[in-house]
Amino acid sequence: MKTLIVKKGEELEAARILSNRTDDDFDAVDATVKEVIARVRAEGDDALYYYSEKFGGPGKAETGPLRVTEEELEEAYRSVEPEVTAALELAAENIRSFHEKQLQKTWSYTKGDNIMLGQLIVPIQNVGVYVPGGTAAYPSSVLMNVIPAKIAGCPRIVMCSPAGKDGKISKYILAAAKITGADEIYKTGGAQGIAALAYGTESIRPVNKITGPGSAFVARAKKYVYGTVDIDMIAGPSEICIVADASGDPAFIAADMLSQAEHDKMASSILITDSKEIAEKTAKELKRQLAALDRVEIASEAIANNAAIFITEDIDSAMIIANDIAPEHLELMVEEPESYLDQVKSAGAVFLGKYAPEPLGDYVAGPNHTLPTSGAAKFASPLGVYDFLTRTSIIRYSYEDLKGVKDEIVRISDKEGLTAHGNAIKIRFGEL
Repeated sequence: MKTLIVKKGEELEAARILSNRTDDDFDAVDATVKEVIARVRAEGDDALYYYSEKFGGPGKAETGPLRVTEEELEEAYRSVEPEVTAALELAAENIRSFHEKQLQKTWSYTKGDNIMLGQLIVPIQNVGVYVPGGTAAYPSSVLMNVIPAKIAGCPRIVMCSPAGKDGKISKYILAAAKITGADEIYKTGGAQGIAALAYGTESIRPVNKITGPGSAFVARAKKYVYGTVDIDMIAGPSEICIVADASGDPAFIAADMLSQAEHDKMASSILITDSKEIAEKTAKELKRQLAALDRVEIASEAIANNAAIFITEDIDSAMIIANDIAPEHLELMVEEPESYLDQVKSAGAVFLGKYAPEPLGDYVAGPNHTLPTSGAAKFASPLGVYDFLTRTSIIRYSYEDLKGVKDEIVRISDKEGLTAHGNAIKIRFGEL
């Protein structure tokens, strides 16, 4: 783990030590992904079964039909522990409440008597949601992707998730799918699942947009099908950046850093503080808490290679570094954290105070946990209802209104060398 003392004026230079977040070499992954996509396009369902077995999942005999039946869905839902179902229901309720406030509606306005301008807001008709599965099950991903699409009004929401060796999708994922109302669920994952959603197979009709997290193979597959379909984002490893002053609790800070480090060996956990004491105590807490983690090997490698502690002269300097990092998750563990909100320029989500830890946002608070990574928060936003809507411009002019601007249209089209554009105006006034 890196520790760096940062002087005033050197904040941006210090932040650059993390610039290797997007430097991964994907050549080997891309070669596999391209092969998978091509084979799915050519062979359909057979390719889905083939790659499932090849990559350590169930074969065709174990999987059976790719589509999950209503009976399978009901059985999975009933088999989930009641307290887990209650937790998922609570999370779903909070996620709905938050996302309902994002819903946009068709709007228009008039100029004069006859000009009307506006936007037609329409839900995307076919949406695909990818949910990681197999060795790790993420029902929270179901909630965070399906609920906004439902609120948007998407008439067809298709979910794909890999099955385990027994040929079944995790019962927790299926329970979340039932709670959210996913319309179709298929037992396929990896790059082949993304290809199936984008291009279709005998069992799966193609969709218009794909959202949801996944492995590097899933992320790169989304990159290669983009253009045929839309995607939410190409997500990188998980990230957390904690800005803390002397009021911070080193045990809390270390625990929050490790909550991301356990995700992935490439996960990034950053502390920026103006207190040398907080920095030193947090480093000790990291060592102490690491030893007790279930995923100690993954977290240890992430902390060793991708964690950093910056010691700044004040919190204003810390905010400069945080904005340049543009983290997926930003925690402000300082006194009066709200007073620093106006300094936040680039972050996927902001957590205010020591009792708003990052896992709160992952599961039950309500805001979406699908967030931009690898610095993309400088230009991208969390997944939301708006990602499942299209906007179409509306334009209405009368004869007199068009007459009032016809000469300007012709002048501009002539200067662009597009005289047929001008002709489409002239012909309406007998000028051709």
